[in-house]
Amino acid sequence: MAREKFQTLTEQMFYILLCLQQERCGVDVMAQVSQMTGGRVVIGPGTLYSLLESFQLEGFIQVTRVEGRKRSYRITGKGRLRLEEEVRRLRRQTEDYVKYGEEART
Repeated sequence: MAREKFQTLTEQMFYILLCLQQERCGVDVMAQVSQMTGGRVVIGPGTLYSLLESFQLEGFIQVTRVEGRKRSYRITGKGRLRLEEEVRRLRRQTEDYVKYGEEART
């Protein structure tokens, strides 16, 4: 059975959507992700612009401004819902680890 696109988000996807709660251009997204994660998550331009295009086609983000070749983006309501679903999924995983990880250690 094929997995639905964006059923789970990679770290890069997660942080891009998180960054786009404020309007940002691609260069600013890359810098913000690096800052938010202390350099742990790095997004190269090829990956970033591919994901931005996919997110736009999915309706998760929208272009808010175009100045020459520079585009700025912002998360949409649909994108915010997907981000919130991912946070809930990650919390459930953490809760399962706490519950069942404790059992395995005792």
